[in-house]
Order: sequence, then C-alpha cells, then structure tokens
Amino acid sequence: MELEDQQRPGRDASARPSNGAGEATPADNRGIAEVPSALPVPYRQHRRPRWILAAAALVAVILAGGAGLYWWQQTQGRLPAGIVQGNGRIEADEIDISTKFAGRLAQLLVQEGDMLGAGQVVARMDTRDLEASLMRAEAQLQQARKVVDEARATQEQQRSQVGLARQQLDRTNYLFQRGNATQELLDQRQQQLDGSIANFNAATARVAQAEHALAGAEHEVELLRINIADNSLVAPRDGRVQYRISNIGEVLPAGGKVITMTDIMSVYMDIYLPTLEAGRVKLGTEALIVLDAYPAIAIPAKVSFVAVQSQFTPKMVETQTERDRLMFRIRVRIDPELLKAHAQAVRSGLPGVAYLRLDADTPWPSRLQRMKGP
Repeated sequence: MELEDQQRPGRDASARPSNGAGEATPADNRGIAEVPSALPVPYRQHRRPRWILAAAALVAVILAGGAGLYWWQQTQGRLPAGIVQGNGRIEADEIDISTKFAGRLAQLLVQEGDMLGAGQVVARMDTRDLEASLMRAEAQLQQARKVVDEARATQEQQRSQVGLARQQLDRTNYLFQRGNATQELLDQRQQQLDGSIANFNAATARVAQAEHALAGAEHEVELLRINIADNSLVAPRDGRVQYRISNIGEVLPAGGKVITMTDIMSVYMDIYLPTLEAGRVKLGTEALIVLDAYPAIAIPAKVSFVAVQSQFTPKMVETQTERDRLMFRIRVRIDPELLKAHAQAVRSGLPGVAYLRLDADTPWPSRLQRMKGP
C-alpha cells in the first residue's frame, strides 16, 4: 500500500487516515477499492510527419494537372467535321543505279548519305575494252570516208564521159544528116554513149554503197561512245544515296546494282481511311502532314492517289477504329518544289499524321494553321 500511495501523484504517506492501531480506516478502504487494477496510461496524439502530408499534396496536384492536361489535349485534338486524319510514314521512291553491261567497277565517287543532283556521276565501270574497240571503229570510219571520196571521184569521171559521148553523138548525127558521116559511125557514137551512161550508173551505185558503209562505221563509233558513256553511272534524279551495294574491283553482271538512292522529288505518305471518309476524298484534296520529329511544323501536301479497292489495315498503321475493318489507301504527296527548297531536310521513314480537308469551306483548326509551313 505504501508503494501504491507513493506512485499516486498529489498524495503523501503522512496524510493517510489511521485508527491508531496501524490499520486502515473505512475511508482508506474505500480509496483502495476505487483504485483500478491497471493504472490508465495518459493518451498521446500521434501526428503524421510533415513530409507525408507534403507528398500527398504533391501527388494530388500532379493528378489534377494530368487530368487537366488530358482534358485539354482531348479538347484541342478534336477536328471539325470536314477534316479527317490518318497515321502513316513518310516514304520516298527508291531508284536502283545499276550497270548496263557486265564489267568491273573501277570508281565509286559517292558515299551513303551524300546528296545527288540529276546527271551527277556516281560510279564508273572499267571501259578499256570498249575504248580499244572504239579506236578500231574510228580507224574503219576513216577508211570508209576515203572509199566514199574515191567513189564520188569515179562518179564525176563517168559523168564527164557521158557528157563527152553525148556531144560526139550529136556531132555525128549532124554530119550524118548532111551525108558527111556513115551509119556505122553514128552507131558507134550511140554505143559509146550507152556505155558511158552504164559506167556512170555503176559509179553512182558504188558511191551509194560506200556511203552506206560510211554510215555504218559512223553508227558503230557512236554506239561504242554511247556504251562507254553508259558505263559512267549517273543519278537520274535529285536525291540522296541510301545504300552502297557494290565496292570497287567487283565484277558485276549486266543489271548489277551499285547504289540505291531515294528520290527526294517524290515524297509521300500513305494513310488508310474507312469507307465513309475515303468516299469523300478526291484527287487534289488539300492536306497537311505533321511528323513526330517536327511536331511544330505542318507540311502542305495534296492527295495524289485514292485506291479503288478496299483492303485490311496494315499492322504498321494505327487507327482509332477496329483493325478488322476494310480501309482504303490514300496517298498524300508533297509538292516537289517545296521538297527542292528543303532538300537537306527530306527524310524517309519518319512517322506522322496526315490531315485531309474534305470540305474546302471548312477552315483549318487554329493549331494546324499556326504550324502550317511555307
């Protein structure tokens, strides 16, 4: 009891009531009965650390901001009724620069990624055998020219003989009419004229034959020169080297590929639209292309092809509708003049979105109008 009294606050051992015999008084007994078996522990309020509250507030702000951003994007991404969109990739026509004849690759003048101009020489084949044949053909050409000169000289000589024979015949005929020449002499003069004419005709034929031989020799020389020129491989269009397939020293067959280039003047994007939208697309429909790599620029373009048959949507194309629906392929082509002005920036394979304005009276959304390029 003394221990319990000492543990109770505000109580002193001397203040306990006693009956003089050292026993507890009834009042003391009442106090003992009121004491619980387990003393209550004072309640302490546990407060959460401040960083937890700050983190919770930050998460709430982020969620609210994300929701607001999503709502804004959904609101801004809505297109007017007269404008549709489709996903695709920028593509450019590929051109294979190949050999015309079998031969050895002697020179390779470009590397992958180089810009090419129309008519630029990119590679040369070994043409030593053709050059030797050309020299022989040129010698034969000179000989054919001399033969033609000789034939023409002979023709002129025979023409003179014909003129002389005709004059002699005329004189003899004059004398024969006056009785100063015989019939035999007149016949001889006629025979001489006929022979001269025959010789002249033969000389004329030889001239024609020599001229044909000369033309053949000239064509042979021209053919060899063309073949030699064709062994210098040139770029047919403006573009960029995509792949270098062959190396110097390799022997290639006729039609062997040396370089693959992309035609930067023929750049387009294929998109797929459902029937209701594709049915309203016409050739020449105005379009804008926005690439993922350049999200702030809208490239002007026009529809150049509309498929006449529907097909399944390719897996590489993402659409908002079900994939098993039949779609129509639409090709949107960029203006070549615009491509020429920005040739260095042309790339193929870049994904993006093409927007088509089906109704000419529908204005472009303000966000696309601001991004619209030159």
